[in-house]
Order: sequence, then C-alpha cells, then structure tokens
Amino acid sequence: MFPSLSIRVPVVVTLAEKRQPISRIIELGPGSIIQFDKSCEEMLDLAVGNHRVARGEAVKVGDKFGLRVTSIVLPEERFEPVRR
Repeated sequence: MFPSLSIRVPVVVTLAEKRQPISRIIELGPGSIIQFDKSCEEMLDLAVGNHRVARGEAVKVGDKFGLRVTSIVLPEERFEPVRR
C-alpha cells in the first residue's frame, strides 16, 4: 500500500501540436480553424510534470471528455538518471 501523497502536479493530455508563424496567430479570430497533421484516430499523450507517462484514446464520459489509457511508459523510459 502506498502512503497518501498530496503533491499536486499538472496532468496534461495533448491532442496535437503545430508551429505557426506569429503572423498567422495574430490573424486568428472567432470561427478560425487550425488544421493539424495528426489523424483523429491517433493516440493521445498523457504527461505529468512535462514527462510523458502514458498514451490513450479520447472517450466521452457523460457530457465530458476523458482519456482511456491504453499503454504506460515504463519507469526506466520516464526518468533520466541524475548525473553529477
């Protein structure tokens, strides 16, 4: 059994990423659509504290969205050893 930890860390699910020139960002307005190269069928990444820890698929939970975890990143792949 793990002791209760109350450390709060950011948990982020990334749908897609894209680099855009600032001139295009400035042109955005209500109704603008940004198209991404990622397919809607591809897995989403789950990151905790800027470290990817899992992958999964988007699911609908009532009227909200969630993430069904399909794979976990192994601990040795998650962390880098501390070097002196």
